[in-house]
Formats: sequence, structure tokens, C-alpha cells
Amino acid sequence: MRYLPLTDDDRRDMLAVIGAASVDDLFNDVPAAVRLKRPLDLPKGQGELEIDRAFTAMAAKNLSAGAGPFFLGAGAYRHHVPAAVDALIQRGEFLTSYTPYQPEIAQGTLQALFEFQTQVALITDMDVANASMYDGATAAAEAVMMANRITRRKRAVVSGNLHPHYRQAIETYGRFNGFETVLKPTDAIAELIAAIDASTSCVVVQNPGFFGGVQDYSPLAAHCQSVGALLVIAVTEIVSLGLVKPPGAMGADIVVAEGQSLGNSLEFGGPYLGLFATREKFMRQMPGRLAGQTVDTEGRRGFVLTLSAREQHIRREKATSNICTNSGLCALAFSIHLALLGEIGFQRLAELNHAHAVQLAERLTAIPGVTMLNDSFFNEFTLRLPKPAALVVDELAKRKILAGVPVSRLLPARADFADLLLVAATELTSDADMAALEAGLREVLS
Repeated sequence: MRYLPLTDDDRRDMLAVIGAASVDDLFNDVPAAVRLKRPLDLPKGQGELEIDRAFTAMAAKNLSAGAGPFFLGAGAYRHHVPAAVDALIQRGEFLTSYTPYQPEIAQGTLQALFEFQTQVALITDMDVANASMYDGATAAAEAVMMANRITRRKRAVVSGNLHPHYRQAIETYGRFNGFETVLKPTDAIAELIAAIDASTSCVVVQNPGFFGGVQDYSPLAAHCQSVGALLVIAVTEIVSLGLVKPPGAMGADIVVAEGQSLGNSLEFGGPYLGLFATREKFMRQMPGRLAGQTVDTEGRRGFVLTLSAREQHIRREKATSNICTNSGLCALAFSIHLALLGEIGFQRLAELNHAHAVQLAERLTAIPGVTMLNDSFFNEFTLRLPKPAALVVDELAKRKILAGVPVSRLLPARADFADLLLVAATELTSDADMAALEAGLREVLS
């Protein structure tokens, strides 16, 4: 959006309409004691050309994802987005559409959401999915609240292999909604089972895990079911479901995921796309909204919003969520990308990701002093380095190699994690990229 400043005449006209003598009158409700009594320490206003130059210079300080070899992951992944995705989502009927409250004039948007829900349900192997959430982390927090409602319990057991941002979102929701979060510093199924008691509403795990490991949580699902708790499985790399056993097949009751990897680029952290799926018997407790299929009075196929159990639609005390909207355009991008891939293409994409990660792991673990933390992985793994990972990453960034994410960046309280580096490979990781990282890492560690 262009920068269009108001003129003095514009301000006078607006003040006259609302009956205020000056802009200061708008702040009469703010106590005088807390008002700033001096001008802000800001530079004088500049023209558009000067502003453009200043911001361009600031942006040039960033090392962009396409500027060199890129191995960052930890919940946000660089994938190829087909040109057709942007071309289609930028059509006016999609780009400018809003919440489809009036189905008679929003059939296209509703059908797109319905198709998106179907795709999410299929790849997660669940019965039903909603029309998207804000992102994976808030979807995880909403899943815990949903489990609390279903079980009428208020204690969530969270695996240490859950992404720290997801755990922090759950803890924040819990602080203000009166439920307990119990963090277990492990993803071992036996230890998670041991932490479950009669007050446990759910267990939250991630697959592939934060450190990259992949495992089958079917035994944990069976135990949760036997004691009346629910199993929530989070997926931060949705492409993994083209190859890894889906959460539904493991017995998950609720699946939450970050959908950014399909159709949506990194964009410095957002907007992203939360996915949410569950069993049919829990559908009425699902947050957000659901697009449903119906027929009109003439028997023609049509679409409507249904089970929109939130405060804008029903009485607040009966709402299951205060989620005010969904990531509609991001969901559409996801749906278009997945439709372009098709079932075979989705599987092939996952295979490419895993193959590149295996090649990269073999090259890096051949470097003296570098060891692998994982027994298994999809497209991301954790290395233990002979030097602090943050220092290594900074040195390689000077060579325009984004080597990965130091675990200490996300878990700074764990001093024993200072030498751990998360490294991700995708279909965009070339042989030249791998060679550059290997050579750079050898040099920095020597």
C-alpha cells in the first residue's frame, strides 16, 4: 500500500465532523500525568524519495533466503512455490474477498475453503478439518483448550520435542485460561505415558519432532485412549506427510500443523497458516469455522459456513474460540499448490526433501568433530558441533551461507544445547549448496 499522508485541511475536516477542536482533544481520557510532555525524539519528516532510499538501504542489510546456500528450518521452510499459485490468488475475486458471512454471494470462497478442508483431512488422515487457523503455534494452544472442554480436565502434558514457540503459546493460553502445562524434557513414549494421570486432558507431541526425529506414536495414542486423555500431534513441516505415517493413522485425536511449506513463502515470519483437524465425534468442539456442503432449494450443490462456534455468531458463553478470522488467502495458496502437485507429486516432493537431507547429513557428519543427534529424520536433523553453534552460524553468514538454526536461539536456558545446530534441506537444496556448507563448516571448525 502506498504512503499517502493527510493534509492539514484533511485533519481539520475530520476534527470538525467529530466535534473536536484539536487532535489533543482525542486524548482527554488519558490521565495528564502519563502523557508525554515533550516531542518524540524522531527525525524530521522526509519526502518519498528520501524515505525510499532509507528503507532500501535498511533492507540491503538483510541476507535473504535466495542470496546463497540456505539451510534454515525450525518450523519455517523454504520450498519452491509454483508461479501459478501467486497468479491465481491475486485474482480480484480471491484477493479482495473477506469472511464469507453471506453464502449467496460467497460461493467461490466457501468452495475453496471446503476443498482446503478436504485436502487437510486427507493428508492428516483425520475425519474433518476446519477452515484454517492463524498459525501452527496458536492452533496447538487451541487444541489443548479443545481437549480440556472434551475431557473436562485441565492438565496438558507437553513433550520436550514440541517446538518451543508452540509450547510457549500453550503456556500463555494456560496462564489466562486456568489450565496446567506439564513439560516433559523428552519425547520418549514410556516417559510421556508415566506423566499421564487422571487429571490429564491431553498429551501434545510433534512429529517430525523439533530436533528432527521421526517416530510412531501409536502406543501413546492407545494409552491416552485407555485413560480418557486425548493425543494431540503437531506437524511443523507439512511436506513430511507425503512420506511419514500421518497422525490419524497413529491414533491422534487432534492434529495441528503449520501449512506454510505449501504455497506460502517465508516472508520474514508471516502471515502463516494454521491447520486443524480432528475426529468426527469431536467436531462440535473444534475452534474456528467450518465450511460445509449442502444443496439449495433447486437441488444444486452449494456451500455454507457451518459450526462457526465463536462469539461473533453465537452467545459468547457458548463459543469454543475467539478466533475472529481464518488465514483465507494463505489457505487458498496452500490448496492451489497441493492441487497442482496431486497425490503422486506430493509424495515425490517429500521423497526429494528426504533424499536431499540424507545426502547433506552424510556430507556434514564426515567432518571431524561433527556428530548426528538423530536416529531418524525427514528433512531436518540436529548436529552436535565442537564449537558453539551460534558462533559457527555467524561466521558462515559472513560467507553468505545460512547454515541452520542454533538450538540455543530457541532454547537459551539450556546451556547443554549451545553446541546443537538444526539443519534443514528441501527440494531447493542443490549439490552446490551442500558443497558450500560442507567446505565452510570444515573451515570454521578447523
